[in-house]
Amino acid sequence: MVNTADYRTKRKQFYEKIEGFWHDLYGEEYALYDIKPLEQAEADRIRLISERIGAVFFKTASLLRRVPNETLLEMGFPAETLSYIRMKTMDSESGIARLDLIPSGDSYKCIEINADTPTFIKELFSVNGEICREFGMIDPNEGMEAKLRSAVQESIKQSSQKEKPHIVFTAHEDNIEDRETVLYLQKGIDSKFTPLHKLHIEKGAGLFDEQGKKIDILYRQTFPIENLIKDEDDKGNLIGLWLLELIQDGKLTVINPPSAFLLQNKAVQAIIWGLHEENNPFFTEEEHSWIREYFLPTYLEADYFIQNGIPFVKKPIFGREGDTVEIFNRNGNLVLADAQSSYTEYLPVYQQYIEHPAMDFQSEKGKQNGKLLLGSFLLNGKPGAIGYRIGETITNNLSYYLPAGIRR
Repeated sequence: MVNTADYRTKRKQFYEKIEGFWHDLYGEEYALYDIKPLEQAEADRIRLISERIGAVFFKTASLLRRVPNETLLEMGFPAETLSYIRMKTMDSESGIARLDLIPSGDSYKCIEINADTPTFIKELFSVNGEICREFGMIDPNEGMEAKLRSAVQESIKQSSQKEKPHIVFTAHEDNIEDRETVLYLQKGIDSKFTPLHKLHIEKGAGLFDEQGKKIDILYRQTFPIENLIKDEDDKGNLIGLWLLELIQDGKLTVINPPSAFLLQNKAVQAIIWGLHEENNPFFTEEEHSWIREYFLPTYLEADYFIQNGIPFVKKPIFGREGDTVEIFNRNGNLVLADAQSSYTEYLPVYQQYIEHPAMDFQSEKGKQNGKLLLGSFLLNGKPGAIGYRIGETITNNLSYYLPAGIRR
């Protein structure tokens, strides 16, 4: 471990050279000036596992579009979104999705998929390569930035019949992580960036940019649908629902597509596990073997875990950054809860708890020990960049970004 003052100086000098990056967040250190060694064979294995997990999720989406409304409501989908989530606007169910994986034994377990509004993109596709060069290591994500650009282009191409659609990328302008992630994704695309608060909607007519030009494709990487449907203007108009109507009427296309929101719901994992438990022929034998190896028992009730004395996690079907997550021991007693509880209105799911591996790392606070979580991206269903967050048992918005590198 290096001297803390030296670490702070080197970290500042390194990250301040990277344009449009938030190495500090919420007034705290975010990106570590440290690197976790990774073997090339392990990186390849993570990508193979990710592709298999993605195939199971994406196949399940095709089933869920056909189930009765009652089933979707029981899964906790807002009634206003039912027509929206039945739409299929792209070949892939999600343009950019991120799996959250926990190393377990000699394999990995998927705790969730962030199919609709994943963050952690610029860190893994771009910044990780910079820090690998700094530390004299090989970037495990080499070549992935080109695949990301290609995936964004492909999503746009599939989202409009027009030869030259008007494409607008949007985000909350005052949130550096949201804004810079979207500006990074926009690079090389014939489009414009308009902050969310400057978009203008006319009911039944269209969505317009700040110059009054009608938008054909809205790229909203960081604005969740469950928040959008509650959006009102200062006159009390339900402009979020107006937006969904425009999409359903074919007057606007959004990326990520509607199917990504269908998969964002964590109850999808309870559906997958339920079909697996009954050995349902919807999944092939090979897919059942993948579910057994890479998925965790997940239910809409806690009974299974309490009756069998198994520790479990309770989390909202729509929720982010560990917010409203609770961990219970084998007796069903609460042992840990995130400080934030913003998502209590949503139906919870209950998932078997598994321990994150721990490791020591260097930070501005000195030597620390933290729990690892692996993020693994899927680009139109194909493997993308991989990398680590490290922090508390519940990975929240104060967790650090830990770069990864392959030794030369």
